[in-house]
Amino acid sequence: MFGLCFTEDASRSFDFELSYITASPLGIPQQVIAVNGKFPGPTINVTTNEHVIVNVRNKLDENALLTWPGVQMRRVSWQDGVLGTNCPIRSGWNWTYKFQVKDQIGSFFYFPSLNFQRAAGGFGSLIITNRKVISLPFKMPDGDIVISIGDWYTRNHTALRTALDSGKELGMPDGVLINGKGPYQYNASVPDGIKYETINVDPGKTYRIRVYNVGVSTCLNFRIQNHNLLLAETEGHYTQQNNFTSLDIHVGQSYSFLVTMDQNASSDYYIVASPRFVNQTVWQRVTGVAILHYSNSKGKATGSLPDPPNDFYDKSYAVNQAISIRQNVSASGARPNPQGSFHYGQIQVTDRIVLKSVPLAMINGKHRATLNGISYVNPDTPIRLADKYKVKGDYKLDFPSRPRNGPPRLGKSIINATYKGFIEIVLQNNDTVVQSFHMDGYSFFVVGMAYGEWTENSNGSYNKWDAIARSTTQVIPGGWTAILVSLDNVGVWNLRAENLDRWYLGQETYMRIINPEADPRNKTEFPMPDNALYCGALSRLQKPQKSSAAPSIINRKSKFSYLMLLMTLSAVMIALL
Repeated sequence: MFGLCFTEDASRSFDFELSYITASPLGIPQQVIAVNGKFPGPTINVTTNEHVIVNVRNKLDENALLTWPGVQMRRVSWQDGVLGTNCPIRSGWNWTYKFQVKDQIGSFFYFPSLNFQRAAGGFGSLIITNRKVISLPFKMPDGDIVISIGDWYTRNHTALRTALDSGKELGMPDGVLINGKGPYQYNASVPDGIKYETINVDPGKTYRIRVYNVGVSTCLNFRIQNHNLLLAETEGHYTQQNNFTSLDIHVGQSYSFLVTMDQNASSDYYIVASPRFVNQTVWQRVTGVAILHYSNSKGKATGSLPDPPNDFYDKSYAVNQAISIRQNVSASGARPNPQGSFHYGQIQVTDRIVLKSVPLAMINGKHRATLNGISYVNPDTPIRLADKYKVKGDYKLDFPSRPRNGPPRLGKSIINATYKGFIEIVLQNNDTVVQSFHMDGYSFFVVGMAYGEWTENSNGSYNKWDAIARSTTQVIPGGWTAILVSLDNVGVWNLRAENLDRWYLGQETYMRIINPEADPRNKTEFPMPDNALYCGALSRLQKPQKSSAAPSIINRKSKFSYLMLLMTLSAVMIALL
């Protein structure tokens, strides 16, 4: 009986409150979105297989949702936190997310997915640590450090989306933040009085530094002066441990580095995040700078910043660096079996989808972003909710698997994917900007990347053995990226541009992956949660929320275990009597 009580996976509960606060990350007071009064928000730190329960109270003046990119929510797309799967949390309301980090490890982050809110904050790190019975593929670090980087505007998110709605470009950002703070005054171009981030370390120790690009649309090159970055993990998968002096981190991407403090500490050192794929002369002031401070440092950092990559005459540099990131196929991940045991290169591809992005198009008098000539419009009722209640005409399963001919159009078109299919997705970027693409609910294998137009002959260059698995990949302007993904997670999952401007303007769709032979007793997908919010055609089903009482966070399994424990203790007491 005691074994029955304690064998189920543990639960971790968090209470989050989204609200506005005033901050001055670039020296100018502005409205930012805080989580529990903090900007950036607090770190969620959980362990593999734990159940995560996050009660979110929305104190913003508009609808909100939190999403968890890279976290592979097995069978619970209801908890994904995007408009295709969730009704929004209304202003003044709360909603409780419940999901399990089943068979996962790694570095992720959360952020608000609606209304361009990520440009104002609301983000924080989410770390899934391995169970103690599973060894790391490296010596246990002496410490764990979280660093968020991202481009930043002093205009608030409502002004930014108004600009996009009126057909304007966002323009050059006002700066780059590191952990929500502006740049260290490394030269006279940085105004006085800006608070900067300081990372404190001890000499001789090795730290795991997790870096997240939480920005709007700018790829950033990350580097630490005079220190090597030993790459160890990206978005939940261990990598071959290669040393980098700097690494391009695209919007939405996460990396873990092992960094040894092996310098002589004659002074502090610069931590730098600077824009890539832009005019460096014009963008020079848009640079994030923090300080790495040894406990025995003898003085402040001075002099020039470490140089960014110089690939003006070598356009292949960025691609070669990206494809050099390979899977560590001999490392255990969340389970005690080699990750390389999944021989993806020997699996027959069942379908191919080519997604082409192009410069913004004019549709019905407004600038819009498209995939295959379709600019996505969210339906009034979330897709899976519409399925549950048989809402007709909410969306269409007619997303084209190849780029369309003819004028671009608005559409509620999604991909009708085959459960347990193994598909190839080619991301062709004919836009003028570097882009990131993300798929919720999955990791995929990044098997190919190059400049030029993809053709079927490009398949011959694919890495079919140790390509990195991740959930967000870059696509260079005038180039393509190919990914392979096994569709074993049922539900409705968002496939989108991670660049906020392109996403906001319609560069997304969804993959509807339903098990056609699902037995009600075989939980290929968990049922709709009891606390589901209703909207659109189902608004009449929504009951008013009580303003004070937060929902119970004890699930049925926990209640059962608690009851069994009481029964066992009662039996023991009776026996003793």
